[in-house]
Amino acid sequence: MMNLPLEKRNYPEPPSKLKTYLTVFILLLFFFASAMKTNASISDLVVGFPNMLELLKQMIPPNWLYFEKILPAMLETIRMALLGTTFGAIIAIPIALFSANNIVKNYFFYYPARFILNIIRTVPDLLLAAIFVSIFGLGTLPGILALTIFSIGLVAKLTYEAIESIDTGPLEAMTAVGANKIQWIFYGVIPQVLPHYISYVLYTFEVNIRAAAVLGLVGAGGIGLYYDRTLGFFEYDKTSSIILFTLVVVLLIDYISTKLREKLL
Repeated sequence: MMNLPLEKRNYPEPPSKLKTYLTVFILLLFFFASAMKTNASISDLVVGFPNMLELLKQMIPPNWLYFEKILPAMLETIRMALLGTTFGAIIAIPIALFSANNIVKNYFFYYPARFILNIIRTVPDLLLAAIFVSIFGLGTLPGILALTIFSIGLVAKLTYEAIESIDTGPLEAMTAVGANKIQWIFYGVIPQVLPHYISYVLYTFEVNIRAAAVLGLVGAGGIGLYYDRTLGFFEYDKTSSIILFTLVVVLLIDYISTKLREKLL
Protein backbone atom coordinates (compact mmCIF):
# COMPACT_ATOMS: atom_id res chain seq x y z
CA MET A 1 0.00 0.00 0.00
CA MET A 2 1.33 3.34 -1.03
CA ASN A 3 2.11 5.81 1.79
CA LEU A 4 0.40 9.13 1.09
CA PRO A 5 1.95 12.40 2.17
CA LEU A 6 0.62 13.75 5.45
CA GLU A 7 -1.05 16.70 3.77
CA LYS A 8 -3.05 14.38 1.42
CA ARG A 9 -4.39 11.96 4.04
CA ASN A 10 -8.07 12.22 4.95
CA TYR A 11 -8.46 12.23 8.72
CA PRO A 12 -11.92 12.07 10.28
CA GLU A 13 -13.10 15.35 11.67
CA PRO A 14 -13.53 15.49 15.44
CA PRO A 15 -17.17 15.48 16.56
CA SER A 16 -18.72 18.84 17.22
CA LYS A 17 -18.90 19.87 20.87
CA LEU A 18 -21.87 22.13 20.25
CA LYS A 19 -24.33 19.50 21.52
CA THR A 20 -22.33 19.04 24.74
CA TYR A 21 -22.11 22.79 25.35
CA LEU A 22 -25.81 23.22 24.64
CA THR A 23 -26.73 20.40 27.06
CA VAL A 24 -24.59 21.88 29.83
CA PHE A 25 -26.10 25.33 29.21
CA ILE A 26 -29.67 23.98 29.43
CA LEU A 27 -28.90 22.05 32.64
CA LEU A 28 -27.36 25.14 34.23
CA LEU A 29 -30.37 27.17 33.13
CA PHE A 30 -32.75 24.67 34.76
CA PHE A 31 -30.59 24.65 37.89
CA PHE A 32 -30.64 28.42 38.37
CA ALA A 33 -34.32 28.67 37.46
CA SER A 34 -35.15 25.99 40.06
CA ALA A 35 -33.04 27.78 42.67
CA MET A 36 -34.87 31.05 42.00
CA LYS A 37 -38.33 29.47 42.12
CA THR A 38 -37.59 27.62 45.39
CA ASN A 39 -35.93 30.67 46.97
CA ALA A 40 -32.76 28.66 47.52
CA SER A 41 -29.95 30.96 48.56
CA ILE A 42 -26.31 30.32 49.35
CA SER A 43 -26.35 33.36 51.62
CA ASP A 44 -29.13 31.81 53.73
CA LEU A 45 -27.05 28.66 54.02
CA VAL A 46 -24.02 30.64 55.17
CA VAL A 47 -26.10 32.61 57.69
CA GLY A 48 -27.69 29.46 59.09
CA PHE A 49 -24.48 27.46 59.26
CA PRO A 50 -23.62 28.59 62.85
CA ASN A 51 -27.07 27.37 63.96
CA MET A 52 -26.29 23.98 62.44
CA LEU A 53 -23.05 23.82 64.40
CA GLU A 54 -24.88 24.78 67.59
CA LEU A 55 -27.38 21.96 67.01
CA LEU A 56 -24.55 19.47 66.49
CA LYS A 57 -22.95 20.62 69.75
CA GLN A 58 -26.19 19.84 71.57
CA MET A 59 -26.30 16.36 70.00
CA ILE A 60 -22.75 15.48 71.14
CA PRO A 61 -22.15 13.41 73.18
CA PRO A 62 -25.14 11.08 72.72
CA ASN A 63 -27.10 9.88 75.71
CA TRP A 64 -25.70 6.34 75.89
CA LEU A 65 -28.15 5.28 78.62
CA TYR A 66 -31.04 5.95 76.24
CA PHE A 67 -30.16 2.90 74.11
CA GLU A 68 -31.76 0.56 76.62
CA LYS A 69 -35.05 2.44 76.48
CA ILE A 70 -35.30 2.55 72.68
CA LEU A 71 -34.30 -1.08 72.09
CA PRO A 72 -37.92 -2.41 72.14
CA ALA A 73 -38.97 0.33 69.70
CA MET A 74 -36.10 -0.52 67.35
CA LEU A 75 -37.08 -4.21 67.42
CA GLU A 76 -40.64 -3.14 66.64
CA THR A 77 -39.35 -1.13 63.68
CA ILE A 78 -37.46 -4.15 62.34
CA ARG A 79 -40.56 -6.34 62.71
CA MET A 80 -42.67 -3.76 60.87
CA ALA A 81 -40.18 -3.67 58.01
CA LEU A 82 -39.95 -7.47 57.90
CA LEU A 83 -43.71 -7.99 57.79
CA GLY A 84 -44.33 -5.17 55.32
CA THR A 85 -41.59 -6.43 52.99
CA THR A 86 -42.78 -10.05 53.18
CA PHE A 87 -46.44 -9.28 52.49
CA GLY A 88 -45.55 -6.81 49.75
CA ALA A 89 -43.11 -9.20 48.06
CA ILE A 90 -45.72 -11.97 47.95
CA ILE A 91 -48.47 -9.75 46.53
CA ALA A 92 -46.00 -8.26 44.02
CA ILE A 93 -45.46 -11.61 42.25
CA PRO A 94 -48.80 -11.83 40.36
CA ILE A 95 -48.78 -8.09 39.68
CA ALA A 96 -45.29 -8.34 38.18
CA LEU A 97 -46.35 -11.27 35.98
CA PHE A 98 -49.40 -9.37 34.71
CA SER A 99 -47.26 -6.27 34.07
CA ALA A 100 -44.68 -8.04 31.88
CA ASN A 101 -45.68 -7.75 28.22
CA ASN A 102 -43.70 -10.86 27.23
CA ILE A 103 -45.80 -12.98 29.62
CA VAL A 104 -49.22 -11.37 29.26
CA LYS A 105 -49.46 -10.01 25.75
CA ASN A 106 -52.98 -8.64 26.09
CA TYR A 107 -53.11 -4.85 26.48
CA PHE A 108 -56.22 -5.12 28.67
CA PHE A 109 -54.19 -6.90 31.36
CA TYR A 110 -50.71 -5.46 31.53
CA TYR A 111 -51.64 -1.79 31.02
CA PRO A 112 -54.03 -1.74 34.03
CA ALA A 113 -51.44 -3.64 36.10
CA ARG A 114 -48.78 -1.04 35.27
CA PHE A 115 -51.25 1.75 35.95
CA ILE A 116 -51.88 0.34 39.43
CA LEU A 117 -48.13 0.21 40.07
CA ASN A 118 -47.77 3.84 38.98
CA ILE A 119 -50.48 4.87 41.44
CA ILE A 120 -48.84 2.88 44.26
CA ARG A 121 -45.42 4.42 43.62
CA THR A 122 -46.88 7.92 43.43
CA VAL A 123 -48.14 7.98 47.04
CA PRO A 124 -45.29 8.42 49.60
CA ASP A 125 -45.07 5.84 52.38
CA LEU A 126 -45.37 8.56 55.04
CA LEU A 127 -48.66 9.71 53.53
CA LEU A 128 -49.89 6.11 53.36
CA ALA A 129 -49.05 5.67 57.04
CA ALA A 130 -50.93 8.88 57.92
CA ILE A 131 -53.99 7.64 56.00
CA PHE A 132 -53.94 4.24 57.71
CA VAL A 133 -53.45 5.87 61.13
CA SER A 134 -56.63 7.87 60.54
CA ILE A 135 -58.44 4.63 59.65
CA PHE A 136 -57.04 2.12 62.16
CA GLY A 137 -55.66 4.39 64.87
CA LEU A 138 -52.19 4.58 66.39
CA GLY A 139 -49.95 1.50 66.39
CA THR A 140 -47.85 -0.71 64.18
CA LEU A 141 -50.67 -1.92 61.90
CA PRO A 142 -50.79 1.32 59.86
CA GLY A 143 -47.01 1.17 59.47
CA ILE A 144 -47.10 -2.45 58.29
CA LEU A 145 -49.84 -1.68 55.76
CA ALA A 146 -47.99 1.38 54.47
CA LEU A 147 -44.75 -0.59 54.03
CA THR A 148 -46.66 -3.44 52.38
CA ILE A 149 -48.08 -1.15 49.70
CA PHE A 150 -44.72 0.57 49.24
CA SER A 151 -43.02 -2.84 48.84
CA ILE A 152 -45.56 -3.94 46.26
CA GLY A 153 -44.78 -0.95 44.07
CA LEU A 154 -41.00 -1.31 44.35
CA VAL A 155 -40.66 -5.10 44.06
CA ALA A 156 -43.26 -5.49 41.30
CA LYS A 157 -41.71 -2.70 39.22
CA LEU A 158 -38.20 -4.13 39.39
CA THR A 159 -39.37 -7.71 38.93
CA TYR A 160 -41.48 -7.15 35.83
CA GLU A 161 -38.60 -5.28 34.21
CA ALA A 162 -36.37 -8.28 34.99
CA ILE A 163 -38.99 -10.61 33.49
CA GLU A 164 -39.09 -8.61 30.27
CA SER A 165 -35.31 -8.98 29.87
CA ILE A 166 -35.11 -12.77 30.30
CA ASP A 167 -33.84 -15.13 27.60
CA THR A 168 -36.78 -16.13 25.40
CA GLY A 169 -35.07 -19.25 24.07
CA PRO A 170 -36.31 -21.62 26.80
CA LEU A 171 -39.80 -20.17 26.50
CA GLU A 172 -39.92 -20.80 22.76
CA ALA A 173 -38.62 -24.35 23.26
CA MET A 174 -41.30 -25.07 25.86
CA THR A 175 -43.99 -23.65 23.60
CA ALA A 176 -42.77 -25.89 20.77
CA VAL A 177 -43.24 -29.04 22.89
CA GLY A 178 -46.73 -28.00 24.01
CA ALA A 179 -46.16 -26.52 27.48
CA ASN A 180 -49.06 -24.54 28.90
CA LYS A 181 -48.83 -21.06 30.42
CA ILE A 182 -48.41 -22.31 34.02
CA GLN A 183 -45.55 -24.63 33.04
CA TRP A 184 -44.11 -21.81 30.98
CA ILE A 185 -43.94 -19.56 34.05
CA PHE A 186 -42.75 -22.16 36.58
CA TYR A 187 -40.03 -23.74 34.45
CA GLY A 188 -39.07 -20.96 32.03
CA VAL A 189 -39.57 -17.65 33.82
CA ILE A 190 -39.11 -18.20 37.55
CA PRO A 191 -35.68 -19.94 37.35
CA GLN A 192 -34.31 -16.97 35.39
CA VAL A 193 -35.88 -14.26 37.56
CA LEU A 194 -35.67 -15.80 41.04
CA PRO A 195 -32.13 -14.56 41.95
CA HIS A 196 -33.02 -11.03 40.85
CA TYR A 197 -36.35 -11.19 42.72
CA ILE A 198 -34.65 -12.20 45.99
CA SER A 199 -32.11 -9.41 45.51
CA TYR A 200 -34.92 -6.89 45.02
CA VAL A 201 -36.70 -8.13 48.15
CA LEU A 202 -33.53 -7.74 50.21
CA TYR A 203 -33.02 -4.25 48.85
CA THR A 204 -36.64 -3.36 49.66
CA PHE A 205 -36.16 -4.63 53.19
CA GLU A 206 -33.19 -2.28 53.62
CA VAL A 207 -35.26 0.64 52.34
CA ASN A 208 -38.16 -0.29 54.60
CA ILE A 209 -35.93 -0.25 57.68
CA ARG A 210 -35.12 3.38 56.93
CA ALA A 211 -38.74 4.18 56.09
CA ALA A 212 -40.12 2.44 59.20
CA ALA A 213 -37.80 4.53 61.36
CA VAL A 214 -39.74 7.69 60.50
CA LEU A 215 -43.29 6.34 60.20
CA GLY A 216 -43.70 6.86 63.93
CA LEU A 217 -43.72 10.61 63.26
CA VAL A 218 -47.34 10.18 62.12
CA GLY A 219 -48.19 7.66 64.85
CA ALA A 220 -47.45 4.43 62.96
CA GLY A 221 -45.29 2.92 65.72
CA GLY A 222 -41.62 2.04 65.84
CA ILE A 223 -38.60 4.14 66.66
CA GLY A 224 -40.11 7.18 64.93
CA LEU A 225 -42.23 7.86 68.01
CA TYR A 226 -39.04 8.53 69.94
CA TYR A 227 -37.75 10.77 67.15
CA ASP A 228 -40.88 12.87 67.48
CA ARG A 229 -40.75 12.89 71.28
CA THR A 230 -37.09 13.83 71.67
CA LEU A 231 -37.17 16.50 68.98
CA GLY A 232 -40.35 17.97 70.45
CA PHE A 233 -38.72 18.35 73.88
CA PHE A 234 -35.38 19.52 72.39
CA GLU A 235 -33.57 16.47 73.82
CA TYR A 236 -31.02 16.39 71.04
CA ASP A 237 -28.59 14.13 72.90
CA LYS A 238 -31.30 11.45 72.91
CA THR A 239 -32.06 12.13 69.24
CA SER A 240 -28.42 11.51 68.35
CA SER A 241 -28.60 8.21 70.26
CA ILE A 242 -31.56 7.14 68.12
CA ILE A 243 -29.73 8.17 64.94
CA LEU A 244 -26.63 6.18 65.91
CA PHE A 245 -28.70 3.13 66.86
CA THR A 246 -30.58 3.29 63.56
CA LEU A 247 -27.30 3.67 61.67
CA VAL A 248 -25.85 0.55 63.32
CA VAL A 249 -28.96 -1.48 62.48
CA VAL A 250 -29.02 -0.26 58.86
CA LEU A 251 -25.31 -1.01 58.36
CA LEU A 252 -25.72 -4.48 59.84
CA ILE A 253 -28.69 -5.30 57.61
CA ASP A 254 -26.89 -3.84 54.60
CA TYR A 255 -23.87 -6.08 55.29
CA ILE A 256 -26.04 -9.20 55.63
CA SER A 257 -27.98 -8.34 52.46
CA THR A 258 -24.76 -7.78 50.51
CA LYS A 259 -23.43 -11.19 51.53
CA LEU A 260 -26.72 -12.84 50.57
CA ARG A 261 -26.68 -11.13 47.16
CA GLU A 262 -23.14 -12.36 46.55
CA LYS A 263 -24.34 -15.91 47.17
CA LEU A 264 -27.37 -15.53 44.90
CA LEU A 265 -26.00 -13.59 41.90
